[in-house]
Amino acid sequence: MLTENVIEVEKNIQAACDRAGRSREEVRLIAVSKTKPVSDIEEVLTTGILDYGENKVQELSDKYDVLPKNIRWHMIGHLQRNKVKYLIGKTVLIHSVDSLRLAEQIEHEAAKADTIMNVLIEVNVAGEESKFGTTCNEAIELVRAVAALKHVKIKGLMTIAPFTDNPEDNRIYFKKLKQLSVDIMHKNIDNIKMNTLSMGMTGDYEVAVEEGATFVRVGTGIFGERDYTKNI
Repeated sequence: MLTENVIEVEKNIQAACDRAGRSREEVRLIAVSKTKPVSDIEEVLTTGILDYGENKVQELSDKYDVLPKNIRWHMIGHLQRNKVKYLIGKTVLIHSVDSLRLAEQIEHEAAKADTIMNVLIEVNVAGEESKFGTTCNEAIELVRAVAALKHVKIKGLMTIAPFTDNPEDNRIYFKKLKQLSVDIMHKNIDNIKMNTLSMGMTGDYEVAVEEGATFVRVGTGIFGERDYTKNI
């Protein structure tokens, strides 16, 4: 069942790449496994997917402890500063850095571990009050400030587009994030890269790929609907 879902998602990503004249290798699929049991991840692993996204530090940590160590774990949820220390060494990329204070906490913990933590700056492109993320206007200054930190490496940007029944509604937000990444790149800020765009989820990932996404975060499309009353 889950294997068939992965095949379908992969087919859709390939089709979106074809429409946009992009290589499939430019886009990486993150299977968003939050609230899903270890057994589901083990099944999806058989398809060759090694990138998994979690939005809670405790759940990521618990799964990290029992699953193969070649899995690339992504922290995609809002991150509290007091939880950062539990992520260092376990996650390959934190997608949700939206303040200098959070980045400074990551710097502190990464320095203690003598490592460099890769991050994305989360931008609330649509300006939704219910969402975290810096504004488009403030993003460039936040990037400048975080770029000065020695143990934090900005790799690009992330956004969570509004929930909609029509994925075309979100094309404008994906275009804006792509343009913002280009604008930041032209600032020639040291110690950053802008080659990663994490955007697009189950309802709109094909449009996101057409607009330049390098990571798409697909949960329901692979694992099915979530039951938030269950623990892992």
